Amino acid sequence: MTRRVSPTQAIRAEIDALFASDRDLVEVIEDVARLGARLIIQTAVEAEVDAFLGRARYQRATTAASYSGDEEGTAVRPGHRNGHCPTTVKTTSGPITIARPKLRGTTERFASRLFGTGVTRTHALETLVIASFVRGLSVRDVEGALADALGPEAALSKSTVSTICQAIVAEYDAWCRRDLSNIELDYLFLDASHFKMHDGSRAEPILAAWGITTAGKPVFVGLAAAGSESTDAWHDFLTDLTTRGLTSPLLIVSDGAPGLISAAEQVFAPSLRQRCLVHRARNVLAKVSAGDQAEVKASYWQIFDISELGDDVKVGQHLVDLVQQRIDAFADTWSGRYPAAVKCLLTDRQSLTPYLRFPIEHHKRIRHSNFIERTFGETRRRVKVIGRFPGETSCVSLVWAVLDRAARGWRGFAMTSTGLRILQDLRRALLHPPTQLRPTGDPALAPAIEAA
Repeated sequence: MTRRVSPTQAIRAEIDALFASDRDLVEVIEDVARLGARLIIQTAVEAEVDAFLGRARYQRATTAASYSGDEEGTAVRPGHRNGHCPTTVKTTSGPITIARPKLRGTTERFASRLFGTGVTRTHALETLVIASFVRGLSVRDVEGALADALGPEAALSKSTVSTICQAIVAEYDAWCRRDLSNIELDYLFLDASHFKMHDGSRAEPILAAWGITTAGKPVFVGLAAAGSESTDAWHDFLTDLTTRGLTSPLLIVSDGAPGLISAAEQVFAPSLRQRCLVHRARNVLAKVSAGDQAEVKASYWQIFDISELGDDVKVGQHLVDLVQQRIDAFADTWSGRYPAAVKCLLTDRQSLTPYLRFPIEHHKRIRHSNFIERTFGETRRRVKVIGRFPGETSCVSLVWAVLDRAARGWRGFAMTSTGLRILQDLRRALLHPPTQLRPTGDPALAPAIEAA
């Protein structure tokens, strides 16, 4: 006979199915918040039943006769599970329905200490919406949150909380130590997001790296907490990736953080660097009056619009030169009225066009770093439910779990025969140049060849 799927297994399957779908990431995260809350609460209630009966699901009392009880002295009890009944709990993500276990043949009544009597909405359950992403914070964090909201009588046993919380620590630690030598990237995206993780301190950054492999597959590469976005912090983060085997990508995509740029150019010297066009647009528009922002914004994006060149446009230095000429034209048009905005655009202008050397079908996704920022934004919104994290470990675990789950739904890149030839030529020129040759031809590739 086929064993029936448990409620927790069913919820996990729903979460995996969401990230495997083609739906918008924001919609998926919303649904995962609700499903995640169901998962963590469902897991907690099932663990309570295990502790109450003294045996796991599907384990018979006769096979658990040698069970001597948990740390609170609970021994094997008579009785068995008898299905589930729905129980609705309200959270900030909306009402969620939990499959509350029913028992039969017990000598005493089972009462869940998680819910208590008449509890439908509490700060503890709101915390569990966040904890659903990490499958629990620390044992002490979860116990404290439940005790604060429901009273000491509602606190879960340590064995139950440990069951919920410990998996994430082992998973994240193993992920941080994994070998990266089998990952070869064409594109590496770097970004950071700030979270409050220490009492009385300002928000501090979580550094993240993800990329697209030479096969066009997305991969979540690295994540770590840092005290700042300084050159040293980014250098240590990137050096850890290379120490574990990650090689230089063809293109690094990032915002304009000076520490990030400096560290990336040191650690991945052969790689080209693309500055996020969306970030640069925000920088420029911040120096333009509200009445002219729409016009300046349209003029800015017209610089990088190559659709009018037709389908046969060739990527390379000539396309870079064309866009650089448009930047000059933009500067001539607006320098009189908004010199600060023009100066902002012209600063580090060469980093705005490296993406034009890569396959056209990749342009719209490699000219900005906004994809990972959207996921970071959803993470920050979830954090507002609990305000500040109990500590650095909880914060990094949350962000990692969100991005790790989201990464399973990230789309890869289309790889055409023309695109593969372009990437191979760039790889040969940037990463594996013949040592007997001197830099010739494309002047923009000369520094990369020198550094290789």
